[in-house]
Amino acid sequence: MTISSSHSDRSSRLCRDVLCLDDFERKARRHLPKPLFGYIAGATETNASLRHNAEAFQAYAFRPRVLRDVSGRSTETSLFGKTHAVPFGIAPMGISALMAYRGDIVLAQGADQSGMPMIISGSSLIPLEEIAAVSPQAWFQAYLPGEPDRIDALIDRVASAGIRTLLLTVDTATLPNRENNVRAGFSTPLRPSLRLAWQGISHPRWTTGTFLRTIARHGIPHFENSYATRGAPIISSNVTRDFGRRDHLNWEHLERIRKRWSGKLVVKGIMHPDDAARAADSGADGVIVSNHGGRQLDGTASPLQVLPEIAARVGDSIAVMVDGGFRRGTDIMKALALGACFVFVGRPFLYAAAVAGLPGVLKAADILKRELHSNMALLGVTKVSEISADYMTRAGSHRAINDGPSGNP
Repeated sequence: MTISSSHSDRSSRLCRDVLCLDDFERKARRHLPKPLFGYIAGATETNASLRHNAEAFQAYAFRPRVLRDVSGRSTETSLFGKTHAVPFGIAPMGISALMAYRGDIVLAQGADQSGMPMIISGSSLIPLEEIAAVSPQAWFQAYLPGEPDRIDALIDRVASAGIRTLLLTVDTATLPNRENNVRAGFSTPLRPSLRLAWQGISHPRWTTGTFLRTIARHGIPHFENSYATRGAPIISSNVTRDFGRRDHLNWEHLERIRKRWSGKLVVKGIMHPDDAARAADSGADGVIVSNHGGRQLDGTASPLQVLPEIAARVGDSIAVMVDGGFRRGTDIMKALALGACFVFVGRPFLYAAAVAGLPGVLKAADILKRELHSNMALLGVTKVSEISADYMTRAGSHRAINDGPSGNP
């Protein structure tokens, strides 16, 4: 995908006054139609889990060390035998191409150029083969179909695309109650309405730059990666049916996939140490501690709260990663200190892509990297692997936290 110089200049201008990731959210609120922004920003029912994710970071505080030579510090991190420029990547986010023109490809390009992995969503609107072509290091997140033959076919398709890390999201046994989406005017399938039409008229830059541009060049978006074959169009009534038949999936399905898949296998949606141990016993190479950004069972604890116990249980045998609510370099350091070896960030990167395309994604990655780099100096460490529980205390306490291991697999 090529970007015209005028488009790139306009996108760069949109980034000039962005100082932190939250600035992209404020810009995205103005840029996107209300239903689309609501889909990204919202969660389920009372948004309790979404609040937990943001508030959990306040429970921990740093204990910096001083008078250390930190001039040679580096944010480089090793994960699954590959060195990345930073200990964070881009989490999978569905229907990104509805928020930003060719959104998944923009995210993949930004990740590659920033030296970090990006996870292709199973509910993306661009074929995984096209995304993998621009980002060979990208991972793929599968929402597993309900039938064994469809599972096998999807796994084979991912392998044929050259993707080497498969991620299974396992916390979607059924569709959650996302009444906030309904209140914001978003539905799946998308249903034309006067309200939706007005949102398009009142947000012309998104309408012309993303929606109409997509329709003109690529037709009606389809869910491209739910199965081995093309899924339903986003306006089809079959969409809900296709995404709602997973309540019978169990550990035997994971073991079946492990036998068929030769690459790295990661399980996302782990919130209990027993499930982390079961995933390790089933052959997983890593887990992502995650409550789905607060978008599944409302009232679920934040991933940061349960991370130390999970890391203590399995952190010596498999990679323990985490996502949910990360906005700052200090957030990432807290997760590393509590036992994670890698962090995934979702919403802020999609806001950045929606507002400013590829320049926005690059800007967001650079902000987070620069924050982390400077914060490591202030903490008194030179390597990501040095960030441990010794540098942490619970807010209001003077004692170090020693709940679990830290470091890179």
